[in-house]
Amino acid sequence: MKTALTIAGSDSVGGAGIQADIKAMASLGVHAATVITAVTVQNTKEVSGILPVPEEIVKGQLEAILKDCKIDAIKTGMLYSADIVRVVADILEDREMPLVVDPVMVATVGDTLSKDDLAKSLKNDLLPICELVTPNKYEAEVLSGMKISSEDDAMLACEIIGKQGSSVLLKGGHINSQKVTDYLYLSSEFTVMSKPRLTKAGHGSGCTLSSYITANLAKGLDLVNSVLRSRDLIQRSIETQYAVGKGELIVNPMASVSHSGENTERFDVLDSLDTAAEMVLDRLPNGLVPKKGVNIAYAAKNAAGPEDIAGIDRRMTLKNGRLVKNGPAKFGAAGHLSFVLLEVMKKDPEIRSVINISPAEDTLDLLEEIGLITVSSGRRGNPLWGSATKNLLGKMGGVPDAISDNDQKSGRTVKILGKDPTEVMSKLSSILD
Repeated sequence: MKTALTIAGSDSVGGAGIQADIKAMASLGVHAATVITAVTVQNTKEVSGILPVPEEIVKGQLEAILKDCKIDAIKTGMLYSADIVRVVADILEDREMPLVVDPVMVATVGDTLSKDDLAKSLKNDLLPICELVTPNKYEAEVLSGMKISSEDDAMLACEIIGKQGSSVLLKGGHINSQKVTDYLYLSSEFTVMSKPRLTKAGHGSGCTLSSYITANLAKGLDLVNSVLRSRDLIQRSIETQYAVGKGELIVNPMASVSHSGENTERFDVLDSLDTAAEMVLDRLPNGLVPKKGVNIAYAAKNAAGPEDIAGIDRRMTLKNGRLVKNGPAKFGAAGHLSFVLLEVMKKDPEIRSVINISPAEDTLDLLEEIGLITVSSGRRGNPLWGSATKNLLGKMGGVPDAISDNDQKSGRTVKILGKDPTEVMSKLSSILD
């Protein structure tokens, strides 16, 4: 299982901090390891006490986890003091996993969660080694040393904060505008994201968003797609926030699993594909990788066209003898496998996933030995797209488990079909074991 690490404070009401981080990461299928930096006495109305964890205990927690576990991404939340920042930075500076910094300084209820020297240490010690920093307006003003009241101000602040080399996601919830506009500053370019302004984002919104981003990075998504997908998720989390006390509402970090509907189903499609792709990278021998790369596709229910079918963006290809993933799971990235699935689903709507491999000599025999139905298109030339698939299925009573075809450009390939990526990978694994 993919594992992310959160380094943050404990929130006794359970709406922010470590508690929110664990729930948000778990909702995306990522295990959350934790380093506690402080214990807070707080509820939905106030923070009435903070007990910082001694630096040597913070260091001990962090070293114990990194020595034992494979950590795929890290986030920091409430670090409280410059001393804790330096401890964390010293240990993480030579680590290669992505680091997301949520520069927590003030709680939603308005109480300070930091010492006066925290911002300086964040700028000097932690931001230079992180991949992304996620300030809100007030945090961005502290980090940039300027007031933010317009879009131009926000962009300039991002450039100032990011001058050390990190990317910046400036969250626009506290900027006075009709819509909420967030600014992602990456490699000297901006991606601007606008969403309808909802009722006030409650307790834990910043922690939950940065945890979603960290979990998506842990799963292998690139930074832009991690942010875009997480921005959609936090919108749902705010839409479904709830009350547990008499003060601020609690942002729902489990929105991705508790909310039903088309958007959730599409997120599930992408998550399933990302998980299957990791299995392909771990298990598929180089000899079974097609010349142009291997892809696995998964269609949303009632898919109407290629835009409703997801694949691995730019496929998985061999580089220096190692199979690598060139992009995240993405709708519209399945290529010709989309047209195969669209025709297959007309015959059987339950069959929504397919992978293409370059078979060994005994691949079809192995598939048949375990009771799977295989057919050959018996043709050469163009790839097995919609029309060829339609003609082949028209001669059969149902959908086979695998289709073999021979393309002059790509060579011989086998497409293994299933109801979902899990079933496809199970069929593929049966001939690899």
